[in-house]
Amino acid sequence: MYSIRQEQMREYIEQKKVVTIKELQDMFPNVSLMTVHRDLDALESSGAIVKFRGGAKSVRLTGDPEFNVRMRENNSGKTVMAKKALSLIQPHTSIFLDASTTNLALARSLPDISLNIITTGPSIALELCRLHNPVVTLCCGTINRKNLALSGQNTLEMLSGINIDLAFMGVSGCSVDAGFTCGTEGDMLVKHKVIQKARTSVVMCGHEKFSCLMPYTFAEWQDVDYMICDTDIPDAVALSARQAGVKIL
Repeated sequence: MYSIRQEQMREYIEQKKVVTIKELQDMFPNVSLMTVHRDLDALESSGAIVKFRGGAKSVRLTGDPEFNVRMRENNSGKTVMAKKALSLIQPHTSIFLDASTTNLALARSLPDISLNIITTGPSIALELCRLHNPVVTLCCGTINRKNLALSGQNTLEMLSGINIDLAFMGVSGCSVDAGFTCGTEGDMLVKHKVIQKARTSVVMCGHEKFSCLMPYTFAEWQDVDYMICDTDIPDAVALSARQAGVKIL
């Protein structure tokens, strides 16, 4: 089964839900980085945890972790995805950014060009204030204090009257059978509406999301046009994308 150290790691990850490699190194100062990774690999192989670049999270995590926790996950991967997303953005277009931390990385990378940007993320709207040329619209609605996203009936009604050329949406989980999933009903309804309104829909999916299944499916494979990833994707996922006509970046 597990060693004493691995069991301590498992219990710590179960308690904290999401942890970084640095936290585990601080927890076990006499253990090498390579050994920490080997222990996480063993825990992941047994189905106890899900490992991602820079950390690990509990398999019992059924909802989205808090915004400040997600800000610590896979930052290098988010930078890679943001750079890929920039290749799709043209001046004088209308784009939507949901409240995901991946889209916050994209907002930080956007050039100061003429764009109409709609977002449900207050943090993203504040970040975009550094730019002079884009017109930034923050949707109204009820804020979720956990994920800092706006949703609700007012949000849906506002989105109904907005035309979107290109929509970028983060995902909390991705699977062959369930498609693209998220952690709250409010986010699911907003993403549904955005997909209906957008000419082109793009999902931003870090490699760690391929191991996750969240409660709400907001899009099937055939509902999206592009999937942006930070690394190579599993063969089964790539097959589903190709069969649905989804372009992978």
